[in-house]
Amino acid sequence: MMNTFFTYSAIGLSLLLLFPMLRALIGPTVIDRIVGVNVMGTKATVLIIFVGMLYGRIEMFVDIAIAYAMLNFIVSIAAAKLFHRYRSIEPVNNDVQGGGLS
Repeated sequence: MMNTFFTYSAIGLSLLLLFPMLRALIGPTVIDRIVGVNVMGTKATVLIIFVGMLYGRIEMFVDIAIAYAMLNFIVSIAAAKLFHRYRSIEPVNNDVQGGGLS
């Protein structure tokens, strides 16, 4: 009975991963993409816990989920700091006007 609940919950959560994935792929701003990837990481952490419940080895999978959540948090903070420092992730055009070879 409980395995069926966790199976259907995991399937539903996997389907809900499509929405933040779309936001991360086509988000109009860099912040939308960072938030989309962060939400995907959070949902993946919950999916890891669900897999641990299904296998009956929750103590092992909780450790994996905590490590994954910490990694997700650190990467999100690093991406936010990078965006804050450069204000844009777009490539910079370094063409010098008027002094180049033709």
